[in-house]
Amino acid sequence: MKLKYTEFLRKLLIFTILVGLAAVLIAFMIPSQFISPALPFLFFFFFSVTLIVHLILIRVSEKKAPGFINYFMLLTFGKLIFFLTIILIYALTNRKDAVPFILSFFLLYVFYTAFEVVLSLAHIKTKRKENSEL
Repeated sequence: MKLKYTEFLRKLLIFTILVGLAAVLIAFMIPSQFISPALPFLFFFFFSVTLIVHLILIRVSEKKAPGFINYFMLLTFGKLIFFLTIILIYALTNRKDAVPFILSFFLLYVFYTAFEVVLSLAHIKTKRKENSEL
């Protein structure tokens, strides 16, 4: 499990750096009013949440391979509710930055969710191969 988690951590770190560099490049092209001052913190937030959720999924897959999909869907739904709560609280407390924050949050949500789904599907495939070889 530790090897899988370390490999995921490395891939997530590289992904975060690449998306961060893309965000910096885009920041030079669009007006500053469309960039939220919370954007650097959003990278840390999505990095942390993705890492924690993947750790939970790896632990679940080690114990209950058939229940992996159910846990994945449950965690994804829970994350969505948590994220909507974060967006709502931030938008209500920082009304001037609400639109740039929501746009930034949405884009990062899409990128990190796609990253997580792709790597989770790869994890499922390798887990099935391991189980079929036994």
